[in-house]
Amino acid sequence: MNKDIQAKTIGQLKKTGYKPRSIKEEIRENLIKKLASGETTFPGIIGYEDSVIPDTETALLSRHNILFLGLRGQAKTRIARQMTDLLDEFIPVITGSEINDDPLHPISRYALETIAEKGDETPIHWIHRSERYGEKLATPDVSVADLIGDIDPIKAANLRLTFADERVIHYGIIPKSNRGIFVINELPDLQARIQVALFNILQEGDIQIRGFKLRLPLDILFVFTANPEDYTNRGSIVTPLKDRIESQILTHYPKTIEDSLAITEQEANITKKQSEKIKISDLIKRLIEQVAFEARASEMVDQKSGVSARLPIAAFENAVSTAERRLIINKEKQTQVWISDLNGIIPSITGKVELVYEGEQEGPYQVAFNLLNKAIRTQFVQYFPNPDSLKKRRSAQKEQQPNPYRTIINWFDKGNTLDLLFNISDSEKIQLLYKVDGLFGLVKKTFPHANEKESALLMELVLHGLSAYSLISKKVSDGKTEFKDLMGSMLNIGNEPGSFEDEEGFEQEGY
Repeated sequence: MNKDIQAKTIGQLKKTGYKPRSIKEEIRENLIKKLASGETTFPGIIGYEDSVIPDTETALLSRHNILFLGLRGQAKTRIARQMTDLLDEFIPVITGSEINDDPLHPISRYALETIAEKGDETPIHWIHRSERYGEKLATPDVSVADLIGDIDPIKAANLRLTFADERVIHYGIIPKSNRGIFVINELPDLQARIQVALFNILQEGDIQIRGFKLRLPLDILFVFTANPEDYTNRGSIVTPLKDRIESQILTHYPKTIEDSLAITEQEANITKKQSEKIKISDLIKRLIEQVAFEARASEMVDQKSGVSARLPIAAFENAVSTAERRLIINKEKQTQVWISDLNGIIPSITGKVELVYEGEQEGPYQVAFNLLNKAIRTQFVQYFPNPDSLKKRRSAQKEQQPNPYRTIINWFDKGNTLDLLFNISDSEKIQLLYKVDGLFGLVKKTFPHANEKESALLMELVLHGLSAYSLISKKVSDGKTEFKDLMGSMLNIGNEPGSFEDEEGFEQEGY
């Protein structure tokens, strides 16, 4: 194909042996080559290897138009944009054509008249595959003229043509995407009468503009994206249109923490300087991802709206920036993301979850804190013994097994408290954590090879985990987290202004 692009006229193009083919055939043949060579067809799309990607490849092999149906943040548009990689690198078009006419298969009046006048001397040029992609976000104000076209009175006046002349037509974005991929995002938001205007394009492959007897067999791969029809009351896809879209592919959120971790790692915008100065452990990464999983299962969150994969990505960036801010304040050269830094991800949660009525009553910040604490509770048992199972075992056995958390809980029961300031230096934080009896011993026994900072992070996890299991009390206030005994905290609930109790039974305040 590279030698072909030297052709500048239709005559020169014919000598290269160029043969026109439809875009769906073009994509099909290039996809077959990639599959045969074992090449990745949709790089960077994680978690869809056994579901969405095979379905998409099958649809493209079948030369189908496609509807991606799924909740927000499920890479629907990203997959559509990557389909351009399945196009030929360059294709020839007739110079001056508004709709990318194929030199050997022209369809517009302009192209036909130009060829009739100039023949093999008709000039052509080559367009890159990146120019063969069109995209439109469906909104209620989108008109038929925007998508398909309309009569242009200014053109008629300038050319001194009547409105009966085909040359007065102004083509919309769909005809201008001829021989390319055209995507309509959020299809249900398109008014029903506008959706009806797409019937002929999908079924017959032609367009009609303002009653013109115009047959323009467009060559387009259509890709539509939509949320499930019950997502909102804004609209739905009219049944005849859905019937004309040959393949409907259901997308989904990452099914495993590992897939979610890989997506965040790939998408998060972390600078090189941040990576050099701030270490973020696998524990912290998993806690951030777990927040999204908890939100997708929460009764407080509207599941029809979904919880986008953008939540953990934004939360990851905020967690690193929270640690960076603390590092700058303390004039430290290096630090790590602590669990207390996860208070900085709350704004990433509140803006990305839609709450049901009960959640609105709780308040967005309260719901966000509860999701974070549930994530800690879930991940805690991946590192340390489950406190609930210890309780069950004690009641089932006469001989009590030693409780690994007993020394820690007793330390707080004696009236001791631990205040961890958010902006405290690493060295000061580690010193405070060592004050809690039994805390370092538990971590050292469970993770004997952990270094000092790893051990300190695990010590902090133990405190947050015990509070999540209601064995000690945790109160988050402006600038600090306070740990104390559970009973004393319960007696003092409501005594301090601005405090509130979350669903786990411990206090938080400040938001």
